[in-house]
This record gives sequence, structure tokens and C-alpha cells, in this order.
Amino acid sequence: MFKHVLFDYKPARVKWNYRSEPVFPTPVLHGKANLPLTVPDTITTWKATGFCLDGQAGFGISPSISLTAFQPFFVDLTLPYSVVRGEAFILKANVFNHLDGCIQISTGLMPSNAYQARLLPTEDKNLCICGSERKSYSWLVTPQTLGTVNLTVVAETLPHCVCGKRSPLTLNSAWRDTLVRPLLVEPEGIEKEMTQSSLVCTNGSTVSQSVLLPSPGNLVRDSSRAYWSVHGDILGPAMQNLETLLQVPFGYGEQNMVLFSSNFHILDYLSQTQQLTETIKFKAIASLVKGYQKQLSYKHPDGSYSTFGPQDPQGHAWITPLVYKYFALSKPYIFIDDNIQSRTFIWLMNNQQSDGCFLNVGHAFNSAWKGKDDKISLTAYVVNALMEAGHPISSAPIQKGLQCLEAAARDRATTTYEKALLAYTFSLAGQEGKRKFFINQLKEKAKKRDGLVYWELEKKLSVVDSSWGYPWASSAEIATNCYGLLAVLSTPQLTAGELSYASKIVKWVSRQQNSRGGFSSSMDTVLALQALTLFQRLTFSRNRQNSVLISSSQPFYMGFHVNNQNRLLLQQIPLPATNKNYTVEVNGYGCVFVQATLKYSIFLPKKSTGYFLSVNTANAVCRGSFDTKFDLVVAASYLGRRSSSNMAIIDVKMLSGFVPGKPSIEKLQRDGQVQRAETKASHVVFYLENITQRKIQFSFSVEQDALVTSIRPAFIQLYDYYGADEYAYSEYHTPCHQTSFASSLF
Repeated sequence: MFKHVLFDYKPARVKWNYRSEPVFPTPVLHGKANLPLTVPDTITTWKATGFCLDGQAGFGISPSISLTAFQPFFVDLTLPYSVVRGEAFILKANVFNHLDGCIQISTGLMPSNAYQARLLPTEDKNLCICGSERKSYSWLVTPQTLGTVNLTVVAETLPHCVCGKRSPLTLNSAWRDTLVRPLLVEPEGIEKEMTQSSLVCTNGSTVSQSVLLPSPGNLVRDSSRAYWSVHGDILGPAMQNLETLLQVPFGYGEQNMVLFSSNFHILDYLSQTQQLTETIKFKAIASLVKGYQKQLSYKHPDGSYSTFGPQDPQGHAWITPLVYKYFALSKPYIFIDDNIQSRTFIWLMNNQQSDGCFLNVGHAFNSAWKGKDDKISLTAYVVNALMEAGHPISSAPIQKGLQCLEAAARDRATTTYEKALLAYTFSLAGQEGKRKFFINQLKEKAKKRDGLVYWELEKKLSVVDSSWGYPWASSAEIATNCYGLLAVLSTPQLTAGELSYASKIVKWVSRQQNSRGGFSSSMDTVLALQALTLFQRLTFSRNRQNSVLISSSQPFYMGFHVNNQNRLLLQQIPLPATNKNYTVEVNGYGCVFVQATLKYSIFLPKKSTGYFLSVNTANAVCRGSFDTKFDLVVAASYLGRRSSSNMAIIDVKMLSGFVPGKPSIEKLQRDGQVQRAETKASHVVFYLENITQRKIQFSFSVEQDALVTSIRPAFIQLYDYYGADEYAYSEYHTPCHQTSFASSLF
């Protein structure tokens, strides 16, 4: 027989689920052991699931037991998530008394230079709260600074209680509750980021570089802030920010693989270079398991995968091999179901035609990656995935795929992207003659500048920002350079000359990194991390030590020291000013990765390219200052150079104090008007598989959640997920006349 255990202090045997924040005294539960229970909120629901193993009888699971606890005296705050500079809001504090009698209280908002606050009068002048009652206090708060502002409210009982005819409660000790809540104060306009990155290598010499932090045009006052970061490893930013690699939204099938593959590459790189600690290993494997389980939700019954999972009509020929490859590579670290992998492999084989080429099924994640047709790009992509997953080169699917590629390459001229892709394919296949042929063609087309080697596409898609001095590349250009880098590095006999050539490509690739270690979009981030980890593994050395000095004429000096002990740590400082020239000097032995990051806001751009976008309000219900509802109507169409766009993102910022109506968002997804919608902080992000020249229109409800006055307009932006060269902006205002509700309360 097995035994039921409801509560146990061992973490491996009891799972607690709770919601919460401040601290509460400790009740004691009893079961197998007396368990002190710290309840971290005013009203908290706990669930315990216990189990017991009996070696002779088997395994048993007890039913869940719920316990609700609450603090007898506490304060709760109501405030918006964020406000825009110039807005004011009502901070409301509710004080609750669950003691047995009446108490007299004092409640106050702690003063700060970060805001101005004024207590609003209430009709109830009584300071007493009796059992099961509450009392509310309100302040009109006007933030004075940008950034995160902490609001601290303290409520406490008074030692002498005078509550009229009510019986006062005699307290042996005072009760006090302090609550600190952050408020984000944002500048007007749209937030932007520029990152200037550089891989600097020295061999006993001193290397000096200039860094210019520009003052962008259309800048919102006081919105710019700059940071300087030093990493001992080019993968340092990615290691620090695995959950936030991308600056664009992420949360669907393809993007989930960015996190999964990134964790794999970091884990594998640290393991092979003997830098893996138990802490990092535990976190990385836990992330792999989580990513694996999440990716299965995007699987179709036939074993294929797609961008949005079963809601898509069929699996995607581009995403499925990516998942198959990384699941196969991750087997040394986590459990991967072989039956699922077998179904995926069969699905891939069913898409291979008699000539060895693979059939394009589903929607390509980026039309610029396909080249002139799908024969070369898709077939090489799938064949690469099969070889990287461990299938022998002699296997029939790979041999037939290679024959397709050879025939297709003979029939027509190949693009730069296809040359890089084919060079890598034949490197993996061990066909040295064909590898050299395509690498030589790449070298003829390579651009060389300031010690960098890189390739541009025939149809230029990158966005040039002259203030940084070099072009920001599109997703397809980053992919082209990463395939070229992988092709150079993927040979058993890598020469010193090839390694030196590869390092110049690496320097170009590293310049495309954002401050989180990611790149333009999801798929180029996967490729870039694969290429960079391979380069780092081949060039890894423990004999390194560097000093980094950044200075300016202000004067400003700051030094950093990088060695084997801190090579994986982030060293970062704020820079005192933008629109200034800084000088960076690196000396010692080894390579360091340095970044200058500028974050700022701009006013709404008046021009757009590639898209039409409009936003209007409708069905407004304005019941005074405290109850406002309306619909937001969004319309868009594609005006660019293609028949339709790539996957598009519509990012709608909420007005301060407003939230989207959840049922209306869910209905948009159910009706298929958008493929996916996510609510994050004060934004609603809509994913659309593509947008055509035919105008689309959808609407959702917005309702007031907190009291804000002098509400600034909010923006909406539409952009191509895979490139910054096509975008559109618009803005909207509250449809209800804004009066000073604060003055009406006095």
C-alpha cells in the first residue's frame, strides 16, 4: 500500500503555488512534519501537492489542498503601470483591518524629489477602522523625473485609539505595513536604441578606437542615456540576456527556437571550453527543458512545426528542419522523444521530390532568404539541418539533396546569399572542391573596410545610419555573412590564414549585435550564435589578460580589467554625456568585446515606407473622469516592393491608465484576424503572417484602469519583423474630453 503525505518540507516532494508580495506571520501546518509557512502577501492562496514513494507498494499522489491566509492589517495600492512625463495620476491606498476591534491609524506617502504629491481630502474624517472595514486615501502625484520611481506608502496603528462610541481595540504592539511600488515614467515619443559594438584583439600591443555617441534627430528632451559595456567574451551579452535576446517581440514557434538554440549553443560552448559551472548548467538545462515543452505546443499531428502551431493549416518547411536539428543536438543534455523526432523526419522526407529537391510547404519566415526560388535555398537549408543533426552524409536523403543543389547551381547564376549557403553545405558534406569554388566566389564579392570583411545583397536591404559610421544590416544580410563565416570555419584543416580571414567576418557580425546579444530578428540570431560559438571554440585560450580604458575630453576616465576569472561577467557603467567623442584603448593579450549603447526617444516620425497605417477611436463611452471605454480601430496595408510583406508586427501602446479589453483581444485571435496577440506591460503586440495591398482592419476595446490626467497621445507602429527598412507610425488620443479630475476632488 502507498501512503499520502499532504505537507512536507522537502522541496523535491512538495510544490507550493502562490501569488503575492509583502510579509506575513507564520502559521503552522501539520502533517508529516510541522512546516513553518511564510505567506508573502496580504491575501494568499497556497496549494500543496504531496506524494510518497513506497518501494514495495508503488507510487501515490494526494489530492491538492488549498489554504487561504491574509494579513490582519495591511495596505494595498492602486496606480497605473506607467505614465508619460507631464501626466499626473491618482495614487489610491486602501488600508484593511481584519483585527477583532477598532483601531486608529496613520497613513502617509513618503516624500521624494522624484515626484510632487498632494493628499486629496475625503468625506470621512474619521481615522478609525473597525474589524473587516477599510479606509481609502488618495494623493495627486506628479512625477518629476524619468525612469522608475518608487512610491512608498506606510500605514500604522496609533497607540491611543479614540473611536467615538465604538469599542477600541487594545494592542499589545503596534501594527505597521509598508508597501513600495515602482512606477515607470516614460518620455514622450517612441523609444529607440543604438548599439555600437566592436571586437578588439591585442597581442601585447595597444589598440585605440574612437566612439561617437551622436545626438539623434527628432530627439525628445532629456530622453537619451548611454552605457559602456565590456565583456571578456563575444558571447557575453547573449549569456547575460538569454530571455531578452531580441529587441522585437518574441513569443511564437520560430522565436521560441531562438531561446532554445541560444541556450544550447551557450551550454555546448561552455562545456567544450571547460567553463561550465554547475549553476550555469542547471539554468541552461532547465531552460532547454522549458523550451522543448513549449515548442511541442507548435507541433502538428503529422510531426511538423509551424509559426503559430496547430492553428496554421499545415507545417512549415523552413521551421520544421530547424526544430528537428536542435532537438537532435540537445539529446546529450535533455530527454528528446525519439518517436516525435521520427514523425518529423518522415514529414521532411515526404516533402523531398524525386529530383532530390525539397518542396516548400507553408509560409517562409523571410522572403529575402529564399533567393530566386526555393530549390537552392530550401534544399540546402534542409540538407544542412539533416547533416548537423547527425545523419550520415552517405544517407539517401542527403545524397539526393546534394544532387539537386548541384543541378540547380549549374542551371543558373546564384545570388550572394545562395553562394554562402552552398559553401557551407558542401563544407559539411566534405566536398572540398565545391566548397573552395563557392568560397572563392564569395571572396571575389566581399567588401573590405576598416579591417572588416562582409557581403552585401544584390538588392540592398540594410538601413544606413551615418551617425554610427557603418550600415545596419538586414536579417538576410546577417544570415549571408554567418553562412560565409560557417563555411570558412567548417573544414577539418583550418589554416591560420583562413582563421585570420574568419576573424574579419566575425568583427563585422559582432557589430550587428544589439545590447542583449541578439541580432535583427529570430533566424539570423540563431545563425549568428551558431557561427560565433564555433569561432569562439576554435580560438579559445586561457592565456589572456586585457586592460580597457575609455576616456573623453570632459574629462572622463574609466578603466576595466578582463581576465579568465571575469571573462563571462558583464562590466558596465553609464556614460556622462551623449553627442561626445570617446576614446577606447585596449592593451594586453587576447580579445575583448566592447559596446556603447545609446537609448533615447524620438517624436513620432512623419514619414513611413512600405506600409500604410491608421488608427481611430470609436464607440466611446465617457462617464466622467472615472469610467471611460472606447474601441480602437486599426487599419493597415502593404505598399512595398513585394506582392506582400513578411510577417508584420503592429505594436499598440496604451494610453496611460488604460488597458486593453481581454475578451476583445481573444476574439481577434479566434476569428483569425490576427495570428497572435500579446499584452506586455503597457503594449499590445499583434502578429500578422503578412500584409497585402488590400487594406485590413480590426478593432479591440480599451478601458480605463487607473486615474490619470493630462493624458498624452499614445503611438502605434507597424514594421516588418525581418527588417527595419519598412515601417509606419500613427498615434491616437483619448476620445473623451479630459478635465482636471484632481481639482474636482478638492
